[in-house]
Amino acid sequence: MNKRSLGRSGISVSEIAFGGVEIGIPYGIGVENQDDMLSEGEAIHLLHAAADSGINFFDTARMYGNSEQIMGKAFKDRRGKIILSTKCVHLRSADGLLADSKKFKTIIKDSLADSLKALQTDYVDVFMLHTADEEILNNAEIARVFSDLKNSGIVRAIGASTYLPAETEKAISASIWDIIQVPFNLLDQRQEAFFSLASQKGIGLVIRSVLLKGLLSERGKNLHPALKKVEDHIGSYNGLVNEIATDLPTLAARFALSFREVSAILIGMDRMEYLYKSLESANGVYLNSTQKTKARQLAYPDPAFLNLHTWSQKGWLK
Repeated sequence: MNKRSLGRSGISVSEIAFGGVEIGIPYGIGVENQDDMLSEGEAIHLLHAAADSGINFFDTARMYGNSEQIMGKAFKDRRGKIILSTKCVHLRSADGLLADSKKFKTIIKDSLADSLKALQTDYVDVFMLHTADEEILNNAEIARVFSDLKNSGIVRAIGASTYLPAETEKAISASIWDIIQVPFNLLDQRQEAFFSLASQKGIGLVIRSVLLKGLLSERGKNLHPALKKVEDHIGSYNGLVNEIATDLPTLAARFALSFREVSAILIGMDRMEYLYKSLESANGVYLNSTQKTKARQLAYPDPAFLNLHTWSQKGWLK
């Protein structure tokens, strides 16, 4: 497994990062409840297999159910070999209201303390804002609390997880975040506009939604009629698959890894076969400039429509 620098942080990470949401909560197309998930023992076995295969970067969050606890049990005896990234609790309530600024320090520090306890460690390598919108990114108190935690040594690097391009631009311009986690994939390529600027500022880019919750896999077939245009568009990648990869998930992973500005790509894993497929994808041979141009031309024409949360609310993902 090749490794890349995580921006200016001084941390070296595997090209594939283990996305820990699936081992903590029901997540992804076709995953409805706990019955569809791995047991704790199975999840620990998968985490060990990933680490033994060369993956050293593991991503989790306070909001991912039991994910932190499971990683804590899996890695308590091999902490020095593992790069752990976790995210703070959401700073907005369920009704969308932002917490009182006077409470930010307590909320963030308590969240980190809970993460450290669950992960069975006395530091985390990366501590991130979860769902960092523009208002949150503009808040000086939030930035100060994260910076203070980094300066204290309890956190090696700080970051922000963004969704919209405007949020990513704001996070980069703030110049305090070491790492930014962004959604980017074959269908939705909007975030590429900020790759070069992030690299110039020494910010590590971690890519998530590479498979768009499994949409860019066999799960992206026989979708709800409202998603027919999306399903038809996914079929347009068949030519590139035949040219570059063995299947669509491999193409999707290699496309994201083709960008030198990218430090790592997050792949959610809840099956051993997904681990093997991820390892096969990260073989160091990625898309050349001509192939990347072809892939860019096949971006979905209306990326704003690709909102899986909205699709789920409408019942389109059942």
